[in-house]
Amino acid sequence: MATIEYVYSAHSGYAYLGSAEFMRICADNTVTLIHKPILLSPVIDAQRAPSFRGRTQQHVDYFFGREIERWAEFRNVPIINYRPSQHDADYSLASGMILALGETGPQTDAMAHGLLEAHWRNDMDLSDLSGLKALATSLGHDADALLAKAGSEEMQSRLQANTRWAQEKNVFGSPTYIVDGDPFYGQDHLELVKRALHTPFKAPGWSNPPVK
Repeated sequence: MATIEYVYSAHSGYAYLGSAEFMRICADNTVTLIHKPILLSPVIDAQRAPSFRGRTQQHVDYFFGREIERWAEFRNVPIINYRPSQHDADYSLASGMILALGETGPQTDAMAHGLLEAHWRNDMDLSDLSGLKALATSLGHDADALLAKAGSEEMQSRLQANTRWAQEKNVFGSPTYIVDGDPFYGQDHLELVKRALHTPFKAPGWSNPPVK
């Protein structure tokens, strides 16, 4: 049975674009899906990649605008046509809601997708307690109990541990799907993930000169 470590941030637009298709792929195959929600900025910083504000307007408009529109249309994913108004808000409690439900299982799958969809389809502020409570209730949970657990030191420590783990694994973006140790970055690689579940790719043999 293949194991996929699903590395993503709870506010990631590209994780949302691939979420439904990724869940379909997992459902159609014999897979152990392990959720690894992270805080994205420290992971990006560790790879010395430019932040959102470190990019040119043209780069932002293409990769965080036009590309999102096209992939949403291609995957038939409903989405707002702008960057969520509270995209920079703290999403650690939302991430804790995923972790509080466990690393694997249908409840965790549904919560992960629900948060991504709420943010990118309904422009929900992932730091808004009332919105998080409403989402938890809609998914059949005791909202107060779940949020108390999500904000606990244990769950928030796990979030930090996941973030450090992703840095150590040299993850550089969300979503990243690690299939039996082989990482695939970006929802545009889901077709390769699907192939890898049936026929693993050859071991890496490529070499590059050192980056100075």
